[in-house]
Order: sequence, then structure tokens, then C-alpha cells
Amino acid sequence: MRLPRTRPTSIAVPPTAVPCAFRPVSNTQYAKIRGFSNPAFPFRMPLSQPVSRQLRQRRAIRAEAYERADGLWDVEACLTDEKPRDVVLASGVRPNGQSIHELWLRITIDRKLNVVDAEASSDWVPYLGLCQASNPAYRALIGLNLRQNFRRAAARLLGGTVGCTHLTELCAILPTAAIQVFAGDVWNTNKGAPGGSDSSGDESSASTGKHSNDKPPFQLGRCHALRFDGEAVQQLLSALVWPRSV
Repeated sequence: MRLPRTRPTSIAVPPTAVPCAFRPVSNTQYAKIRGFSNPAFPFRMPLSQPVSRQLRQRRAIRAEAYERADGLWDVEACLTDEKPRDVVLASGVRPNGQSIHELWLRITIDRKLNVVDAEASSDWVPYLGLCQASNPAYRALIGLNLRQNFRRAAARLLGGTVGCTHLTELCAILPTAAIQVFAGDVWNTNKGAPGGSDSSGDESSASTGKHSNDKPPFQLGRCHALRFDGEAVQQLLSALVWPRSV
């Protein structure tokens, strides 16, 4: 059963449209997923022009976050696989343009990034009636915290034959997807991260869970662009004040 999802009212969606799947594509020399590219962004760095080639497989992963009326948040991740040709599977022929995989994973979190609910849905799978059997296993995510060893715990609880390989892959994108939506909406990004540790989803926590003016903004020092000795910190964030000895 497909998880219930909301749609923007301003976008007309044909009744036959599949929410996450791509339209059928032809074998072109160079296919690009235009929806993932923003031509208005002034610092685009497109990949180099490839040699002549044919599209044989398209995998797409997306994540969406919703603020709920009850004060909690839903983070949904979707993975689709398509091939631009008919594919013979154990369950029969999957026509060109119809998904081989369409997998959904939803977690519900509180403002401290604790997982309070979780569910999975396998709408399109290669082995009908068999792949879906692992969906209930993803309730094991309940009780985990997205910033306290979440990826490691998810792999331990759902790896191997316990879960679905691709649904478990989706677990890895949940921590940063949640942090992205909380930054600015829930958290003051000029302060240390509340709601857990100042670590990533793969590190342990020793935090009190409160804002601190004695710590740098939580996003700093976690990637190349935002390294402490980099241009972004020195120029764009120079107005922020915190102990530079951190």
C-alpha cells in the first residue's frame, strides 16, 4: 500500500502520473535530469561533455520534509530505478518507463531528532509479494536519534537479510535531510546545534541539547567549503563571534 502523501495544490498532476518515477526516456547520446539543475544559480559547474553514449539505467533518490500539525516532522525518502527498455524480471516483463523499484521510507521525528515513528512501502519491486515482506522491519528505526550513530545503527538493525538493500540505503540520507530542513526553521544556524550532539549522524553525542554561544555554528568544520581556515568562514561568516580557539 502506497504511503499517503500530500501534493502542492498549485501543481496539476495527471491521475495516471507516478509521483516519484521519471517519464519514459529514449536512448539519447546525452541524457540529463533537468529537474536536478537550476539554471538561475550563478555558480553552476556542469560535468564535462561525455562521449557518445546511451542511457541504460536511471536511479533517482529524493527526500522531502514536512512540518506536521501536531508539532512533529515527517521526512520521506524515495528511490526509483528505471530502464529505457522492456525488462524481463522473475515476475514478468516490466515495460519501458515503468519502475523496477519504487521504494518509500518515512520517519517521524521530534525537534530533538528522535525517531518516534517509521514505516516503509515497496510500491514497485522485482519480486512481487516477496520484497514487501521486509517493510515492517523498518519500525526498528523508532527510538534512534538522527545525530547519534544513526547510520551505523540502521545498518546493524536492517543490514543483510533483515531488510531491503535499497530501503536501507535510504536510511543514510535521512540525517542530513532532516538537518537541512531544521537549519533556519527549527535551529538558529548561528549557534551550536541544539537537539543533540554537534556530531554527524555517524558520531556519538555528549551534548546537553541546548544552544551555546561558546560554540561555532554547527555547520562549520564539517565540509571543505566550511572549513575553519577557508574563505567562506573568513569572509562570509566573519561577523559571527565565537571562541576561535575551538
